[in-house]
Amino acid sequence: MVLRLVLGDQLNICHSWFNEKNDDCIYCMFEMRQETDYVNHHIKKVAAFFLAMRNFAEEVKLAGHRLRYFTINDFENEQKLESNLLKLIDEYGVNRFEYQLPDEYRLDQQLQLFASSLVIDTQVFDTEHFLTKRKEVADFFGDSQYLMERFYRYMRKKHKVLMEEDKPLGGNWNYDKENRKKLGRGHKRVDHLTFEREIKGILKEIEEAGIETIGNADDGDLPWPLSREESLETLYYFTTHLLPHFGTFQDAMTESDPYVYHSLLSFSLNTKLISPLEVIQKVEQAFIDDERIDIAQAEGYIRQVLGWREYVRGVYWAKMPDYANNNFFGNERKLPDWYWTANTKMNCLQNAISQSLDLAYAHHIQRLMITGNFALLAGCDPNEVDRWYLGVYIDAIEWVEITNTRGMSQFADGGLLATKPYVSSANYIHKMSDYCSNCKYDRKKRTGSDACPFNSLYWNFLSVNRKLLENNRRMSMMYRLLDKISDEEKRSIDKRAEYIIEHLDSI
Repeated sequence: MVLRLVLGDQLNICHSWFNEKNDDCIYCMFEMRQETDYVNHHIKKVAAFFLAMRNFAEEVKLAGHRLRYFTINDFENEQKLESNLLKLIDEYGVNRFEYQLPDEYRLDQQLQLFASSLVIDTQVFDTEHFLTKRKEVADFFGDSQYLMERFYRYMRKKHKVLMEEDKPLGGNWNYDKENRKKLGRGHKRVDHLTFEREIKGILKEIEEAGIETIGNADDGDLPWPLSREESLETLYYFTTHLLPHFGTFQDAMTESDPYVYHSLLSFSLNTKLISPLEVIQKVEQAFIDDERIDIAQAEGYIRQVLGWREYVRGVYWAKMPDYANNNFFGNERKLPDWYWTANTKMNCLQNAISQSLDLAYAHHIQRLMITGNFALLAGCDPNEVDRWYLGVYIDAIEWVEITNTRGMSQFADGGLLATKPYVSSANYIHKMSDYCSNCKYDRKKRTGSDACPFNSLYWNFLSVNRKLLENNRRMSMMYRLLDKISDEEKRSIDKRAEYIIEHLDSI
Protein backbone atom coordinates (compact mmCIF):
# COMPACT_ATOMS: atom_id res chain seq x y z
CA MET A 1 0.00 0.00 0.00
CA VAL A 2 1.35 3.40 -1.06
CA LEU A 3 0.37 6.67 0.64
CA ARG A 4 0.82 9.81 -1.47
CA LEU A 5 0.68 13.28 0.08
CA VAL A 6 -0.73 16.25 -1.86
CA LEU A 7 -0.04 19.65 -0.27
CA GLY A 8 -2.41 22.60 -0.60
CA ASP A 9 -0.30 24.26 -3.30
CA GLN A 10 0.17 21.06 -5.34
CA LEU A 11 -3.20 20.95 -7.07
CA ASN A 12 -1.86 19.65 -10.38
CA ILE A 13 -4.26 17.09 -11.82
CA CYS A 14 -1.92 16.80 -14.84
CA HIS A 15 0.85 15.34 -12.68
CA SER A 16 2.00 11.93 -13.86
CA TRP A 17 0.86 10.48 -10.53
CA PHE A 18 -2.70 10.65 -11.81
CA ASN A 19 -2.10 8.97 -15.17
CA GLU A 20 -3.04 5.54 -13.86
CA LYS A 21 -5.46 4.30 -11.23
CA ASN A 22 -4.14 1.94 -8.59
CA ASP A 23 -6.22 0.42 -5.80
CA ASP A 24 -3.05 -0.07 -3.77
CA CYS A 25 -2.41 3.69 -3.72
CA ILE A 26 -4.23 6.21 -1.58
CA TYR A 27 -3.84 9.98 -1.76
CA CYS A 28 -4.18 12.24 1.26
CA MET A 29 -4.85 15.95 1.72
CA PHE A 30 -5.19 17.92 4.95
CA GLU A 31 -6.54 21.32 5.96
CA MET A 32 -4.40 22.02 9.02
CA ARG A 33 -3.91 24.58 11.76
CA GLN A 34 -0.21 24.03 11.15
CA GLU A 35 -0.66 25.84 7.83
CA THR A 36 -3.20 28.46 8.92
CA ASP A 37 -1.32 29.53 12.04
CA TYR A 38 2.37 30.03 11.17
CA VAL A 39 1.34 33.55 10.11
CA ASN A 40 -2.04 35.32 10.28
CA HIS A 41 -3.50 34.93 6.79
CA HIS A 42 -6.23 36.89 5.05
CA ILE A 43 -9.65 35.33 5.65
CA LYS A 44 -10.20 35.10 1.88
CA LYS A 45 -6.81 33.46 1.38
CA VAL A 46 -7.67 30.70 3.84
CA ALA A 47 -11.10 30.27 2.26
CA ALA A 48 -9.63 30.17 -1.25
CA PHE A 49 -7.07 27.51 -0.35
CA PHE A 50 -9.62 25.30 1.38
CA LEU A 51 -12.12 25.59 -1.48
CA ALA A 52 -9.49 24.99 -4.16
CA MET A 53 -8.22 21.96 -2.26
CA ARG A 54 -11.74 20.57 -1.97
CA ASN A 55 -12.40 21.15 -5.66
CA PHE A 56 -9.17 19.32 -6.48
CA ALA A 57 -10.02 16.45 -4.13
CA GLU A 58 -13.34 15.96 -5.92
CA GLU A 59 -11.54 15.94 -9.26
CA VAL A 60 -9.13 13.28 -7.99
CA LYS A 61 -11.99 11.10 -6.74
CA LEU A 62 -14.00 11.56 -9.94
CA ALA A 63 -10.96 10.31 -11.86
CA GLY A 64 -11.24 7.08 -9.88
CA HIS A 65 -8.42 7.52 -7.37
CA ARG A 66 -8.67 6.73 -3.66
CA LEU A 67 -8.27 9.74 -1.39
CA ARG A 68 -8.55 10.62 2.30
CA TYR A 69 -9.27 14.27 2.99
CA PHE A 70 -9.33 15.90 6.41
CA THR A 71 -11.28 19.17 6.57
CA ILE A 72 -10.25 21.75 9.12
CA ASN A 73 -12.87 20.63 11.67
CA ASP A 74 -12.71 16.89 10.94
CA PHE A 75 -12.63 15.05 14.29
CA GLU A 76 -9.84 12.80 12.93
CA ASN A 77 -7.67 15.80 12.00
CA GLU A 78 -4.62 16.08 14.27
CA GLN A 79 -3.86 19.51 12.71
CA LYS A 80 -0.19 18.60 12.22
CA LEU A 81 1.32 17.03 9.13
CA GLU A 82 3.34 14.26 10.81
CA SER A 83 0.48 13.21 13.08
CA ASN A 84 -2.00 12.97 10.23
CA LEU A 85 0.41 10.99 8.07
CA LEU A 86 1.27 8.54 10.86
CA LYS A 87 -2.43 8.01 11.51
CA LEU A 88 -3.03 6.99 7.88
CA ILE A 89 0.17 4.93 7.62
CA ASP A 90 -1.03 2.90 10.59
CA GLU A 91 -4.67 2.72 9.48
CA TYR A 92 -3.93 1.44 5.97
CA GLY A 93 -0.85 -0.64 6.72
CA VAL A 94 1.19 1.56 4.39
CA ASN A 95 4.62 0.24 3.38
CA ARG A 96 5.63 3.11 1.09
CA PHE A 97 5.26 6.90 1.54
CA GLU A 98 5.58 9.29 -1.41
CA TYR A 99 5.42 13.07 -1.67
CA GLN A 100 6.17 15.84 -4.13
CA LEU A 101 8.93 18.37 -3.49
CA PRO A 102 7.45 21.20 -1.40
CA ASP A 103 8.02 24.77 -2.56
CA GLU A 104 8.51 26.16 0.96
CA TYR A 105 11.77 25.56 2.80
CA ARG A 106 10.06 24.89 6.15
CA LEU A 107 7.88 22.14 4.64
CA ASP A 108 10.81 20.70 2.73
CA GLN A 109 12.74 20.36 5.98
CA GLN A 110 9.73 19.00 7.83
CA LEU A 111 9.07 16.30 5.24
CA GLN A 112 12.72 15.34 4.90
CA LEU A 113 12.92 14.82 8.65
CA PHE A 114 9.64 12.91 8.72
CA ALA A 115 10.60 10.63 5.83
CA SER A 116 13.97 9.86 7.43
CA SER A 117 12.20 8.79 10.64
CA LEU A 118 10.04 6.19 8.90
CA VAL A 119 10.94 2.51 8.76
CA ILE A 120 9.00 2.11 5.50
CA ASP A 121 10.21 3.07 2.03
CA THR A 122 9.89 6.69 0.90
CA GLN A 123 10.26 8.44 -2.43
CA VAL A 124 10.21 12.10 -3.46
CA PHE A 125 8.88 13.34 -6.83
CA ASP A 126 9.16 16.59 -8.73
CA THR A 127 5.98 18.67 -8.87
CA GLU A 128 6.24 18.75 -12.69
CA HIS A 129 5.17 22.40 -12.63
CA PHE A 130 8.11 24.78 -12.94
CA LEU A 131 10.24 25.29 -16.03
CA THR A 132 13.45 25.06 -13.99
CA LYS A 133 14.82 22.68 -11.40
CA ARG A 134 15.37 23.96 -7.88
CA LYS A 135 19.10 24.59 -8.32
CA GLU A 136 19.06 25.64 -11.97
CA VAL A 137 19.31 29.36 -11.26
CA ALA A 138 22.17 28.83 -8.81
CA ASP A 139 23.99 26.65 -11.34
CA PHE A 140 23.34 29.14 -14.13
CA PHE A 141 24.91 32.09 -12.30
CA GLY A 142 27.57 30.23 -10.32
CA ASP A 143 29.78 32.85 -8.70
CA SER A 144 28.69 35.64 -11.08
CA GLN A 145 26.20 38.41 -10.30
CA TYR A 146 22.54 37.42 -10.33
CA LEU A 147 20.85 39.36 -13.14
CA MET A 148 17.28 38.52 -14.07
CA GLU A 149 17.62 39.85 -17.62
CA ARG A 150 20.48 37.47 -18.37
CA PHE A 151 18.52 34.54 -16.97
CA TYR A 152 15.38 35.61 -18.86
CA ARG A 153 17.23 35.51 -22.19
CA TYR A 154 18.52 32.06 -21.34
CA MET A 155 14.93 30.92 -20.66
CA ARG A 156 13.64 32.43 -23.89
CA LYS A 157 16.25 30.49 -25.85
CA LYS A 158 15.85 27.29 -23.86
CA HIS A 159 12.07 27.15 -24.30
CA LYS A 160 11.97 28.82 -27.74
CA VAL A 161 9.52 31.51 -26.65
CA LEU A 162 9.10 34.63 -28.82
CA MET A 163 12.18 33.62 -30.79
CA GLU A 164 13.24 33.59 -34.44
CA GLU A 165 15.93 30.93 -34.43
CA ASP A 166 18.45 32.34 -31.90
CA LYS A 167 17.22 35.95 -32.10
CA PRO A 168 14.39 37.60 -30.12
CA LEU A 169 11.20 38.10 -32.10
CA GLY A 170 10.83 41.77 -32.98
CA GLY A 171 14.53 42.48 -32.50
CA ASN A 172 14.45 43.29 -28.76
CA TRP A 173 14.56 41.06 -25.72
CA ASN A 174 12.65 43.44 -23.50
CA TYR A 175 9.90 46.02 -24.11
CA ASP A 176 9.74 47.30 -20.54
CA LYS A 177 9.99 50.94 -21.64
CA GLU A 178 6.64 50.49 -23.41
CA ASN A 179 5.04 48.99 -20.29
CA ARG A 180 4.91 52.10 -18.11
CA LYS A 181 1.89 54.11 -19.27
CA LYS A 182 -0.52 55.82 -16.91
CA LEU A 183 -4.25 55.25 -17.40
CA GLY A 184 -6.07 58.16 -19.04
CA ARG A 185 -8.61 60.31 -17.22
CA GLY A 186 -11.48 58.65 -19.03
CA HIS A 187 -10.49 55.15 -17.95
CA LYS A 188 -13.46 52.94 -17.16
CA ARG A 189 -13.24 49.95 -14.84
CA VAL A 190 -12.20 46.87 -16.78
CA ASP A 191 -14.56 43.90 -16.81
CA HIS A 192 -13.04 40.65 -15.56
CA LEU A 193 -14.26 37.10 -15.64
CA THR A 194 -15.35 36.33 -12.09
CA PHE A 195 -16.97 33.38 -10.39
CA GLU A 196 -19.91 33.68 -8.04
CA ARG A 197 -19.80 31.21 -5.18
CA GLU A 198 -21.34 30.79 -1.78
CA ILE A 199 -18.64 31.25 0.86
CA LYS A 200 -20.71 31.63 4.04
CA GLY A 201 -20.24 27.95 4.79
CA ILE A 202 -16.45 27.96 4.54
CA LEU A 203 -16.22 31.21 6.51
CA LYS A 204 -18.27 29.60 9.28
CA GLU A 205 -15.95 26.58 9.32
CA ILE A 206 -12.90 28.85 9.61
CA GLU A 207 -14.54 30.73 12.49
CA GLU A 208 -15.53 27.50 14.27
CA ALA A 209 -11.95 26.26 13.95
CA GLY A 210 -10.76 29.34 15.85
CA ILE A 211 -8.35 30.43 13.13
CA GLU A 212 -7.11 34.00 13.57
CA THR A 213 -7.22 35.87 10.27
CA ILE A 214 -6.77 39.36 8.88
CA GLY A 215 -8.73 41.23 6.23
CA ASN A 216 -12.42 41.43 5.38
CA ALA A 217 -14.90 39.01 3.88
CA ASP A 218 -18.08 40.99 4.53
CA ASP A 219 -18.83 41.32 0.81
CA GLY A 220 -19.04 37.54 0.50
CA ASP A 221 -17.09 37.81 -2.74
CA LEU A 222 -14.35 35.40 -3.80
CA PRO A 223 -14.13 35.84 -7.57
CA TRP A 224 -10.82 34.06 -8.17
CA PRO A 225 -10.58 30.83 -10.20
CA LEU A 226 -10.45 27.98 -7.69
CA SER A 227 -10.37 24.96 -10.01
CA ARG A 228 -8.51 23.96 -13.13
CA GLU A 229 -11.59 24.50 -15.28
CA GLU A 230 -12.08 28.01 -13.90
CA SER A 231 -8.36 28.73 -14.33
CA LEU A 232 -8.44 27.76 -18.00
CA GLU A 233 -11.52 29.94 -18.51
CA THR A 234 -9.70 32.85 -16.87
CA LEU A 235 -6.66 32.32 -19.08
CA TYR A 236 -8.85 32.35 -22.20
CA TYR A 237 -10.64 35.50 -21.03
CA PHE A 238 -7.34 37.24 -20.29
CA THR A 239 -5.76 36.51 -23.67
CA THR A 240 -8.97 37.44 -25.51
CA HIS A 241 -10.04 40.59 -23.68
CA LEU A 242 -7.24 41.95 -21.46
CA LEU A 243 -3.91 41.05 -23.05
CA PRO A 244 -4.25 43.67 -25.84
CA HIS A 245 -3.76 46.34 -23.14
CA PHE A 246 -1.85 44.47 -20.43
CA GLY A 247 1.73 45.42 -21.29
CA THR A 248 1.02 49.10 -21.81
CA PHE A 249 -0.74 49.55 -18.46
CA GLN A 250 0.75 46.80 -16.30
CA ASP A 251 2.32 49.37 -13.93
CA ALA A 252 -0.66 51.75 -13.83
CA MET A 253 -2.64 52.33 -10.63
CA THR A 254 -6.04 53.92 -10.07
CA GLU A 255 -8.54 54.32 -7.25
CA SER A 256 -11.40 53.12 -9.44
CA ASP A 257 -10.03 49.81 -10.73
CA PRO A 258 -8.17 47.31 -8.52
CA TYR A 259 -7.43 44.75 -11.24
CA VAL A 260 -7.00 46.91 -14.39
CA TYR A 261 -5.74 44.53 -17.14
CA HIS A 262 -4.06 41.96 -14.91
CA SER A 263 -4.83 38.30 -15.52
CA LEU A 264 -5.81 37.19 -11.98
CA LEU A 265 -4.00 33.90 -12.58
CA SER A 266 -1.40 34.19 -9.80
CA PHE A 267 -3.38 32.06 -7.33
CA SER A 268 -3.99 29.44 -10.02
CA LEU A 269 -0.30 29.36 -10.93
CA ASN A 270 0.97 29.25 -7.36
CA THR A 271 -1.37 26.42 -6.39
CA LYS A 272 -0.50 24.62 -9.66
CA LEU A 273 -4.06 24.50 -10.94
CA ILE A 274 -2.53 25.72 -14.18
CA SER A 275 1.02 25.44 -15.48
CA PRO A 276 3.35 28.30 -16.45
CA LEU A 277 4.11 26.62 -19.78
CA GLU A 278 0.47 26.49 -20.88
CA VAL A 279 0.00 30.13 -19.83
CA ILE A 280 3.09 31.22 -21.78
CA GLN A 281 2.10 29.22 -24.85
CA LYS A 282 -1.44 30.61 -24.78
CA VAL A 283 -0.14 34.19 -24.55
CA GLU A 284 2.36 33.61 -27.35
CA GLN A 285 -0.30 32.06 -29.58
CA ALA A 286 -2.66 34.96 -28.87
CA PHE A 287 0.07 37.36 -30.02
CA ILE A 288 0.44 35.39 -33.26
CA ASP A 289 -3.30 35.12 -33.93
CA ASP A 290 -4.67 38.46 -32.72
CA GLU A 291 -3.56 41.60 -34.54
CA ARG A 292 -4.69 43.75 -31.58
CA ILE A 293 -1.87 42.29 -29.48
CA ASP A 294 1.53 43.75 -30.22
CA ILE A 295 4.77 42.24 -28.98
CA ALA A 296 5.10 44.66 -26.05
CA GLN A 297 1.87 43.28 -24.56
CA ALA A 298 2.84 39.63 -24.95
CA GLU A 299 6.48 40.03 -23.96
CA GLY A 300 5.53 42.11 -20.91
CA TYR A 301 3.42 39.25 -19.58
CA ILE A 302 5.73 36.41 -20.59
CA ARG A 303 8.65 38.18 -18.85
CA GLN A 304 6.76 37.98 -15.56
CA VAL A 305 6.06 34.25 -15.84
CA LEU A 306 9.00 32.81 -17.80
CA GLY A 307 11.57 35.25 -16.42
CA TRP A 308 10.73 36.74 -13.05
CA ARG A 309 8.69 33.91 -11.51
CA GLU A 310 11.27 31.23 -12.31
CA TYR A 311 14.10 33.58 -11.32
CA VAL A 312 12.81 34.39 -7.82
CA ARG A 313 12.11 30.72 -7.16
CA GLY A 314 15.70 29.95 -8.12
CA VAL A 315 16.99 32.70 -5.81
CA TYR A 316 14.87 31.24 -3.01
CA TRP A 317 16.35 27.76 -3.29
CA ALA A 318 19.86 29.10 -3.84
CA LYS A 319 19.87 31.27 -0.72
CA MET A 320 17.49 29.82 1.87
CA PRO A 321 17.43 29.59 4.85
CA ASP A 322 19.92 32.45 5.34
CA TYR A 323 17.95 34.65 2.96
CA ALA A 324 15.16 35.00 5.53
CA ASN A 325 17.57 36.76 7.91
CA ASN A 326 18.88 39.41 5.51
CA ASN A 327 18.53 42.98 6.76
CA PHE A 328 20.95 45.12 4.74
CA PHE A 329 19.86 48.45 6.25
CA GLY A 330 19.42 47.10 9.79
CA ASN A 331 15.80 48.31 9.87
CA GLU A 332 13.92 47.55 13.10
CA ARG A 333 10.74 49.65 13.24
CA LYS A 334 7.38 47.96 13.41
CA LEU A 335 4.90 48.48 10.62
CA PRO A 336 2.38 51.27 11.31
CA ASP A 337 -0.92 50.02 12.72
CA TRP A 338 -2.76 51.19 9.63
CA TYR A 339 -1.26 48.37 7.55
CA TRP A 340 -4.02 46.33 9.22
CA THR A 341 -6.75 48.98 9.11
CA ALA A 342 -5.99 51.27 6.13
CA ASN A 343 -6.68 54.18 8.51
CA THR A 344 -4.12 56.59 7.08
CA LYS A 345 -4.44 60.05 5.56
CA MET A 346 -2.14 59.15 2.64
CA ASN A 347 -4.53 58.40 -0.21
CA CYS A 348 -2.22 56.05 -2.12
CA LEU A 349 -1.60 53.89 0.95
CA GLN A 350 -5.20 54.07 2.07
CA ASN A 351 -6.32 52.78 -1.33
CA ALA A 352 -3.67 50.09 -1.75
CA ILE A 353 -4.10 48.76 1.80
CA SER A 354 -7.89 48.90 1.91
CA GLN A 355 -7.93 47.09 -1.43
CA SER A 356 -5.56 44.47 -0.01
CA LEU A 357 -7.66 44.00 3.11
CA ASP A 358 -10.89 43.76 1.12
CA LEU A 359 -9.74 41.68 -1.85
CA ALA A 360 -6.56 39.92 -0.63
CA TYR A 361 -5.05 41.38 -3.78
CA ALA A 362 -2.97 44.26 -5.07
CA HIS A 363 -0.96 44.19 -8.26
CA HIS A 364 2.84 44.21 -8.34
CA ILE A 365 3.36 47.99 -8.54
CA GLN A 366 0.97 48.66 -5.66
CA ARG A 367 2.93 46.13 -3.61
CA LEU A 368 6.35 47.40 -4.70
CA MET A 369 5.96 51.18 -5.03
CA ILE A 370 3.20 51.98 -2.52
CA THR A 371 3.13 49.63 0.49
CA GLY A 372 6.69 48.31 0.07
CA ASN A 373 8.18 51.68 -0.83
CA PHE A 374 6.76 53.30 2.31
CA ALA A 375 7.87 50.43 4.58
CA LEU A 376 11.44 50.72 3.34
CA LEU A 377 11.57 54.52 3.52
CA ALA A 378 10.19 54.38 7.07
CA GLY A 379 12.82 51.83 8.13
CA CYS A 380 10.42 49.00 8.97
CA ASP A 381 11.77 45.61 10.02
CA PRO A 382 11.79 43.26 6.99
CA ASN A 383 10.52 40.49 9.26
CA GLU A 384 7.38 42.55 9.89
CA VAL A 385 7.06 43.34 6.20
CA ASP A 386 7.42 39.66 5.27
CA ARG A 387 4.71 38.57 7.67
CA TRP A 388 2.28 41.20 6.38
CA TYR A 389 2.80 40.37 2.71
CA LEU A 390 2.75 36.61 3.31
CA GLY A 391 -0.49 36.92 5.23
CA VAL A 392 -2.50 39.49 3.32
CA TYR A 393 -2.24 38.29 -0.30
CA ILE A 394 -4.18 35.38 -1.75
CA ASP A 395 -1.27 34.30 -3.97
CA ALA A 396 1.47 34.60 -1.31
CA ILE A 397 3.53 31.47 -0.72
CA GLU A 398 6.91 31.97 0.89
CA TRP A 399 9.10 31.13 -2.12
CA VAL A 400 7.54 33.93 -4.16
CA GLU A 401 6.67 36.30 -1.31
CA ILE A 402 9.97 36.53 0.56
CA THR A 403 12.07 37.02 -2.56
CA ASN A 404 9.81 39.78 -3.84
CA THR A 405 9.43 41.40 -0.42
CA ARG A 406 12.80 41.05 1.28
CA GLY A 407 14.71 41.21 -1.99
CA MET A 408 12.94 43.39 -4.55
CA SER A 409 10.83 45.57 -2.25
CA GLN A 410 13.01 46.02 0.86
CA PHE A 411 16.49 45.57 -0.66
CA ALA A 412 17.26 43.61 2.51
CA ASP A 413 19.53 41.26 0.57
CA GLY A 414 21.82 44.19 -0.32
CA GLY A 415 21.29 43.91 -4.05
CA LEU A 416 21.42 40.19 -4.79
CA LEU A 417 18.02 40.12 -6.48
CA ALA A 418 17.54 43.76 -7.51
CA THR A 419 20.30 46.10 -8.64
CA LYS A 420 18.99 49.11 -6.68
CA PRO A 421 16.44 49.91 -3.97
CA TYR A 422 12.97 50.49 -5.42
CA VAL A 423 12.20 53.71 -3.56
CA SER A 424 10.58 56.88 -4.83
CA SER A 425 9.08 60.19 -3.82
CA ALA A 426 5.53 61.26 -4.62
CA ASN A 427 6.60 62.11 -8.15
CA TYR A 428 6.58 58.49 -9.30
CA ILE A 429 3.27 57.77 -7.57
CA HIS A 430 1.68 60.75 -9.31
CA LYS A 431 3.19 59.68 -12.62
CA MET A 432 1.68 56.20 -12.47
CA SER A 433 -1.64 56.78 -10.67
CA ASP A 434 -4.50 59.14 -9.83
CA TYR A 435 -3.95 58.75 -6.08
CA CYS A 436 -2.36 62.15 -5.50
CA SER A 437 -5.30 64.16 -6.83
CA ASN A 438 -7.52 63.21 -3.86
CA CYS A 439 -4.93 63.30 -1.09
CA LYS A 440 -4.73 65.43 2.04
CA TYR A 441 -1.00 65.86 1.42
CA ASP A 442 0.66 67.99 -1.27
CA ARG A 443 2.74 65.85 -3.61
CA LYS A 444 4.83 68.88 -4.64
CA LYS A 445 6.03 69.78 -1.14
CA ARG A 446 9.01 68.29 0.67
CA THR A 447 8.52 70.09 3.97
CA GLY A 448 5.65 71.45 6.02
CA SER A 449 2.76 69.75 7.78
CA ASP A 450 0.88 69.18 4.52
CA ALA A 451 3.88 67.90 2.53
CA CYS A 452 3.60 64.36 1.18
CA PRO A 453 5.41 62.04 3.63
CA PHE A 454 6.98 60.14 0.73
CA ASN A 455 9.02 63.21 -0.23
CA SER A 456 10.87 63.90 3.01
CA LEU A 457 11.24 60.19 3.76
CA TYR A 458 12.74 59.62 0.32
CA TRP A 459 15.44 62.30 0.55
CA ASN A 460 16.13 61.43 4.17
CA PHE A 461 16.53 57.76 3.19
CA LEU A 462 19.17 58.73 0.62
CA SER A 463 21.04 60.84 3.18
CA VAL A 464 20.94 58.28 5.98
CA ASN A 465 22.04 55.40 3.75
CA ARG A 466 24.58 57.28 1.65
CA LYS A 467 27.57 55.17 2.69
CA LEU A 468 25.70 52.02 1.71
CA LEU A 469 24.33 53.26 -1.61
CA GLU A 470 26.39 56.06 -3.13
CA ASN A 471 28.67 53.68 -5.02
CA ASN A 472 25.70 51.98 -6.65
CA ARG A 473 25.88 53.10 -10.28
CA ARG A 474 22.09 53.13 -10.63
CA MET A 475 21.78 55.52 -7.67
CA SER A 476 24.31 58.08 -8.88
CA MET A 477 21.76 60.42 -10.46
CA MET A 478 19.70 60.48 -7.26
CA TYR A 479 22.74 61.47 -5.23
CA ARG A 480 23.60 64.20 -7.70
CA LEU A 481 20.09 65.58 -7.20
CA LEU A 482 20.41 65.28 -3.43
CA ASP A 483 23.65 67.27 -3.54
CA LYS A 484 21.86 70.12 -5.31
CA ILE A 485 19.49 70.61 -2.37
CA SER A 486 20.66 73.35 -0.03
CA ASP A 487 21.88 72.46 3.45
CA GLU A 488 19.05 74.48 4.98
CA GLU A 489 16.40 72.58 3.03
CA LYS A 490 18.07 69.26 3.85
CA ARG A 491 17.78 70.09 7.54
CA SER A 492 14.09 70.89 7.06
CA ILE A 493 13.59 67.65 5.13
CA ASP A 494 15.29 65.62 7.86
CA LYS A 495 13.21 67.33 10.53
CA ARG A 496 10.00 66.55 8.63
CA ALA A 497 11.12 62.93 8.13
CA GLU A 498 11.90 62.56 11.84
CA TYR A 499 8.45 63.88 12.74
CA ILE A 500 6.79 61.39 10.37
CA ILE A 501 8.75 58.44 11.77
CA GLU A 502 7.91 59.47 15.34
CA HIS A 503 4.21 59.69 14.45
CA LEU A 504 3.88 56.84 11.95
CA ASP A 505 0.59 55.54 13.32
CA SER A 506 -1.15 58.91 12.85
CA ILE A 507 0.22 60.00 9.46
